Amino acid sequence: MSPMNIAEKPIAAIIGRRISTGDGIHMIANSYRKGIRLDTHMHREAQLVYAARGTMQVTTPKGRWLVPPDRAVWVPALAEHAIDVLADIEMRTLYFELDWLQREVRSHGLDAEFVVRVSPLLHQTILALFDDRGDRERTELLLRLAMMELDQAEDSTTFIPLPREPRCRRVADIVLNDPTADHEIETLAREVGTSVRTLSRLFSSETQLSFKSWCQRARIATAIEKLSTDAVVSVKQLASDLGYASVPAFSHAFRQVTGKTPTEFAGKE
Repeated sequence: MSPMNIAEKPIAAIIGRRISTGDGIHMIANSYRKGIRLDTHMHREAQLVYAARGTMQVTTPKGRWLVPPDRAVWVPALAEHAIDVLADIEMRTLYFELDWLQREVRSHGLDAEFVVRVSPLLHQTILALFDDRGDRERTELLLRLAMMELDQAEDSTTFIPLPREPRCRRVADIVLNDPTADHEIETLAREVGTSVRTLSRLFSSETQLSFKSWCQRARIATAIEKLSTDAVVSVKQLASDLGYASVPAFSHAFRQVTGKTPTEFAGKE
């Protein structure tokens, strides 16, 4: 969908506890229940979206990010996006007017959406911005500290790139609707009316991943979602549900994508 067809959602229309610094920063605290979808929209401000509790999924034309509580997503101004609430969330969002960003020396690299791992320092900084102390100098220091913490490499472990070519996108949607199934590229190519060679080339050029690697990324994203929303799920059960032959095979695939084992990722070690 083109940006011209996406409604701009003004900050004034957002329900929640609102704090404004008066010089280009707006902060809003919201609570959303599991299952709520914030349909595709955009803001004239850039935003940092953080779920202090709970898990959400953010979708843009570029792809889909799973955002558990130890991640935050940066969305540039006028970038279309939708948010799906996967588990009850306490959302804390910082909105940055463009004039403020242009004055911010650390604003480079903020013209595209990305997800960052939220360090303990960034977590406490965001929470401190919402504690209603009303100290302008303190707020300015906290905002600059937050920007410094954003000045790090993009975390792509929870990102699923979405192809735009129609046939390739149809296949991607089929896989995402059931990422635990054993999807054969030959069957999918026939279903969308193309050859295996063409489909393979499309996936490589549009997602920078092979079809097999892309499917693994989708499957691991499902695992991350389960680990983030189900406190009692066992790694053994999760490996079985996702179609892995053994826990070591699942752990190896999980580490390839995230750099951690499932247990480490869930913070249970």
